Amino acid sequence: MILYTCPDSKAGAPVHPCARAARALDAAGHAYELRTVRGGTLKPWTWRSRRSDRAEIARLSGQRAVPILVLDDGEVVTGSGTIVRWAHEHQPAAMPTA
Repeated sequence: MILYTCPDSKAGAPVHPCARAARALDAAGHAYELRTVRGGTLKPWTWRSRRSDRAEIARLSGQRAVPILVLDDGEVVTGSGTIVRWAHEHQPAAMPTA
């Protein structure tokens, strides 16, 4: 699965939506690929390139906002609250110990 976030996802404040989504997936034990996209809403210097920077996000989810989580079956989960809830409800099975 792939988690799309802004560049602030790992360095962002604990309440940052992208950071919340990544932390929830990590805490639940999910393996995922992290892809960062440019074009932040609150960064006026990125507004000109936002459409092209987030074209893949728009194609996948119908919106330009991140975070979004693309599951292995192609389903798209949008928004940090929904991703957090999904991560907790779909925890991967524990690996058996030898």
